[in-house]
Amino acid sequence: MDLTLLLIAFILMLVGILGSFLPVLPGPPISWVGLLLLYLTKAVPMNYTVLGITLFVAIVVGVLDYIIPAKGTKRFGGSKYGIWGTNIGLIVGILAPIPLGFIIGPFVGAFVGELMNDSKDSQKAFKAATGSFIGFLASTFIKFVVSMVFFGLFLLKVWEYRSELF
Repeated sequence: MDLTLLLIAFILMLVGILGSFLPVLPGPPISWVGLLLLYLTKAVPMNYTVLGITLFVAIVVGVLDYIIPAKGTKRFGGSKYGIWGTNIGLIVGILAPIPLGFIIGPFVGAFVGELMNDSKDSQKAFKAATGSFIGFLASTFIKFVVSMVFFGLFLLKVWEYRSELF
């Protein structure tokens, strides 16, 4: 049973890291569930402090994931069309077979979204798209760092209790 929990936890960790980049997957919360499953094994003793702190961090980052891009867009004069464009552009950029599509897609999506909102002013749309893109990058970076820290904790605990787990 422990090996099954460990395998599922490892898969959730990887999905959590991937979720740092995909807007449809909440990366840090998925990684946290992987940590929880690790602590549910018989080999690793339960540590409520670590689980509580990491849960708090996962929730805060999950909330910030919605606030940071909106603030970036608003600060540069953008609208909700820019935010939606960023998310749609990211999905298209990941699926399109172009180099660096996950970076180019959000920016182009934000720009197109802002042009749909105000088609007369491309300069304003470019500025708003830049803000939306910067907010997206900041949010993605924070989610990635948190997911990697969770993965590091996971690997540390697996290494520490490897003789009992395997």
